[in-house]
Amino acid sequence: MAGERDDSEAGELDNGVLPEAGADTTAIGIVSGVTAQVDVALPSAAAEDDDLVDDDEVAAPVVRDAADAASEPVADERSAIAAGPTARVIPSAPTDRTGLVATVPAKDADVDHHERVRPRTSEITLQSRRLGDFEVDRESADLLTPDRLLDPAHVVRPEPEGAWRHLLYTLSGRRINLGDGHRARARKALDERIAAPLPGGAKFVPVLSRKGGVGKTTVTTLLGMALADAREDRIIAVDANPDRGTLAERIGRTSGKTVRDLVRARADVHGFNDISQIVGRDHTRLDVIASDADPHVSEAFNDDDYRDVAEIAAHFYSVVLTDTGTGIVHSVMDATLERADILVVVAGLSIDEARLASETLTWLESNGYAERVRSAVVVLNTARPGAALVRADELESHFRSRVRQVVRMPYDPHIASGSAIAFRDLQAETRQAARTLAATVIEGLRAQAAA
Repeated sequence: MAGERDDSEAGELDNGVLPEAGADTTAIGIVSGVTAQVDVALPSAAAEDDDLVDDDEVAAPVVRDAADAASEPVADERSAIAAGPTARVIPSAPTDRTGLVATVPAKDADVDHHERVRPRTSEITLQSRRLGDFEVDRESADLLTPDRLLDPAHVVRPEPEGAWRHLLYTLSGRRINLGDGHRARARKALDERIAAPLPGGAKFVPVLSRKGGVGKTTVTTLLGMALADAREDRIIAVDANPDRGTLAERIGRTSGKTVRDLVRARADVHGFNDISQIVGRDHTRLDVIASDADPHVSEAFNDDDYRDVAEIAAHFYSVVLTDTGTGIVHSVMDATLERADILVVVAGLSIDEARLASETLTWLESNGYAERVRSAVVVLNTARPGAALVRADELESHFRSRVRQVVRMPYDPHIASGSAIAFRDLQAETRQAARTLAATVIEGLRAQAAA
């Protein structure tokens, strides 16, 4: 009966009926009248997708003699096959006189008796590449640049500026173009200096003067117009004079609203359109916030109010000019100096005006703003016609020993009239001085940001 059971078990294995995957089984086969036990291990179901065994890594089946197999209990007749997924059950094998089953190497076994396992498919990662990465002799579209394709002989250059240069260009049928003249090149170079980009956030430039009537408001207006005319970003001038400032009267278009209106509406300002309804704007795109016309109301404009206005202006403008009052110890002045990046000090061409300007620099140095004084700009403003009573060269030499730069602002009857200033109607020397001041301020701001 035992022999019939063994024959039945061996027949089940030969018919390809295998136990449950991952279970340890033992099969007893009769080979030439001798019983042999073969242990084979099948791969578990969890390892089907990950750890697959290659066909060339097959171990030979473990074969034990009949004495060992007879000593195993019947319950252990189904054990694991240790040879791996490509092992086979040996139906018959030659035996020697000792009764041991000869071991058959796995690599010499017939291929038809192997249970093949599907090999793992490697994953292919597709990447997007430029055409030039695949073929060396192929070019991409970004190599089609104007410098490469346009013929310099046929490129249309802009019309030259300058009287005789433009005349020669016209008479030659636009074939002879000598380029711009010296003045035009100098003007365009100054435009590039003014329009240079400013790194970081908004820059604050207060205009100071301890004496009234020296042209502090005029300098603020000219500086703002020169900046707004040459730059692409937004420029604003804030009238922070608590004693009825006149900054808004120097531009042709006003909104009728003041800094007090901006302080009250600061919670409702969410975009540039909100602040555009409060500021005034001239033809150079300079925005101006006027001060209160009533001096009793303007006295209530304190340092906290200025901080609120400055906080709003910093969100929408790149450069914020501040026309300060004459009271250097006023609370608004403290808030103005806290945010100051570069100082512009205005001095008149008289002895007392020059002394007050120099004393202003001394006060700033003594109150913690010595670094700002060294990077400051002094404007020598000529507010009266005719020859000055003092020597401007000596004044310039004095202030150059204390500040970074000195700029002279000439007398202009268009400004002296006290009406609104149209930048295009100014004399050429006045526009040049205002643009030089603007370029000096921008260069100072850029140098400070780079330090």
